[in-house]
Amino acid sequence: MPFDLTAVDNATLVFVGTLVFGFILAAFVLASGLVALILLGAGKLGWTLASKTLLAVVHGINTGWERLFHHAATVDVAGDFQAQASPSTGTYPRVILRDS
Repeated sequence: MPFDLTAVDNATLVFVGTLVFGFILAAFVLASGLVALILLGAGKLGWTLASKTLLAVVHGINTGWERLFHHAATVDVAGDFQAQASPSTGTYPRVILRDS
């Protein structure tokens, strides 16, 4: 028995068509919302990873600098460098100018 729509009223077809169109629109809105949530989650995950990595790098640099600073503070370098008199003209140090 073939499917025949000739006996169905026009108003019924419009109603069913409207329902189908509404379901298609609802499915599209739900799918796009899901995609937006996934993209938002991926963006937040990426931002969190980038910020935590940058924070760890800065913390590592600070820790290394602090170790170097404390190590340098314990070293006695008084005898390693001798003061040298620098030639000066008045209150300003001597500057050698090229091509003048």
